[in-house]
Amino acid sequence: MSVRRFLTGAVGAAALVLGMTVSTAPGAAADPCGFYETGSDAYYNHCTDDGSHVVIEVEVWGPNYERCVVPGVTWLGSADEIDGAHYVGRTC
Repeated sequence: MSVRRFLTGAVGAAALVLGMTVSTAPGAAADPCGFYETGSDAYYNHCTDDGSHVVIEVEVWGPNYERCVVPGVTWLGSADEIDGAHYVGRTC
């Protein structure tokens, strides 16, 4: 089982193992904060109340790349092409 499929099937358990916090924004119970996948698509949900834009690193097969995301859900691409994404600690 790939790491991506493990995280998709057990986001909460993986978050505990990796020491990450997974929560949902008020009114967005279906979309967890941070990286998540549906059956076919990969997303990053930047949960914030301050309107900040943040830089995430998108993990792909090949060189990873950085992307600036705004508050809310950002579509990253096909779940087959995206292996994960995480906040890198700076705004944009």
